[in-house]
Amino acid sequence: MAQGAGWRTRYQVLFVIALAVLVAGFLSVAAARHGFFDLRVYYGALHHWVRADGQIYDWLKPDSKYGFTYPPFAALVMLPLAYLNWPAAMVISVILTGLASALLIWWLVDPIARRTGWTRWFTLAVALCLAAAFEPMRETVNFGQVNMLLLFLVGADLLWLVAPVTPFGRRLPERYRRFAGVGIGLATAIKLTPGIFIVYLLVTGRWRAALVASGSAAGATLLAAAIAPDASREFWTTALWDTDRVGSLSFISNQSWQGVVARLDPDHPNTVLWLALVAATVAVWIWRVRATAAVGDEATGLALTGVVQSLVSPVTWVHHLVWLIPALILLVDNAYAAPAGSGRRRWLLRFAVFAYLVLISRLVWVWERRFDGLLGFLGSNFYVWISVALLLVLPVRGPSQLAEAAGVAEFEQPERRPSPRPLQFVGRPLAIGD
Repeated sequence: MAQGAGWRTRYQVLFVIALAVLVAGFLSVAAARHGFFDLRVYYGALHHWVRADGQIYDWLKPDSKYGFTYPPFAALVMLPLAYLNWPAAMVISVILTGLASALLIWWLVDPIARRTGWTRWFTLAVALCLAAAFEPMRETVNFGQVNMLLLFLVGADLLWLVAPVTPFGRRLPERYRRFAGVGIGLATAIKLTPGIFIVYLLVTGRWRAALVASGSAAGATLLAAAIAPDASREFWTTALWDTDRVGSLSFISNQSWQGVVARLDPDHPNTVLWLALVAATVAVWIWRVRATAAVGDEATGLALTGVVQSLVSPVTWVHHLVWLIPALILLVDNAYAAPAGSGRRRWLLRFAVFAYLVLISRLVWVWERRFDGLLGFLGSNFYVWISVALLLVLPVRGPSQLAEAAGVAEFEQPERRPSPRPLQFVGRPLAIGD
């Protein structure tokens, strides 16, 4: 038996090495080189603010119209950049993104390892190689963006503090769980879009966590206002409303409903149509996340809210789509929870592979310059269609599946549960046969 385990380890090591080489070759061809563009914006704005005694929102990257667009609390968090040289800033950006990604993915893929009998290190290594090829992830790294750090804050909050049990089956003492919401609040103070997770807490009846999240966001914002009153005044009265600082809404990288509508008519986007799409999306999301709360499936709540954030945000650049990572991993988890050989398993695995391949392909960039006509409309918004499909078909896991994923005998049920009849329906992927 020991000899067989040794051979399995050797095969796994060889497989991971081969996959890593394959991914490296793919990245050498497919990865766009952005030269840490966004990190250069953060770096330049903070140096201008701290070293040149200028205003952080007045600085623009040379030969561009792009400046610092995050709230003042984000500037305080990034303040060490003003005291680092450029090579150190790049290295730290990559290391922090890598660590945050590895931890979050580990929490999400560990149930897959338990279901399949794969060793944990092997499952994580394969998942990290696949994540490196994922276009939103490689764009996040190449731009020097903060997306994965924000996803990590939100994921740590929901999976460790809000969920009935942690990703590894532990039940945290109440003295720790009372801090549920802090990560979401800090992420919201750094960048406003994670604020939708405060709405998620409210919709699912987590009143204390929602209050903690709101208080954390407000406290961090007030702290920034006390330390940097001029910058805070400039952001909340001027910079926040200056849409020219973020780029054109019709740009192909904007894979949100607003991008879809803007590409229909770049000069005069139909605001009413956009609001109608947002309203319909939010209605479906509320319906679905109430189902996740009813059974305590916090990981699926995280995944669905990440998807809907990408759809309803006015601007969702391709690198923002790292928020789809939890949904893609949970598709695989649900597939392996289904009976071997079942139609449900085959359908979920096929959809997960299809969605992943599309999202590493740079497909939408084929229509970067022209997106007119039916083919242009469908192709230029393909990442949006993937997001819509994930919102509709990602299953909600039942108590027995959650217990198996967490490695516990019985999964702790939330105290408040909506009526089970509609929830049983939304808990299944649409149009999937058993």
